[in-house]
Amino acid sequence: MFGLGGAPQISSEQKLQAAEAELDMVTGMFNQLVDQCHSKCINKSYGDSDITKQEALCLDRCVAKYFDTNVQVGEHMQKLGQSGQFMGRK
Repeated sequence: MFGLGGAPQISSEQKLQAAEAELDMVTGMFNQLVDQCHSKCINKSYGDSDITKQEALCLDRCVAKYFDTNVQVGEHMQKLGQSGQFMGRK
């Protein structure tokens, strides 16, 4: 299980569990993005089969803001983790 003088080896099962957890996280983030941007940008009456120029612009901005926000939150959480302030550690 351990290499010679190196870091502990991760088993195939642990790798699979990590990949599944990451997929769940990405899927959840995508679903939130779709739900939030759809409810914010798409006209509820569906008067046209295609999205309008305004809806497309709104969706583009919504997606960009969503990803920017997630990057900023991730960076902040990483800094907190590195400084030991995350999860109540000091």
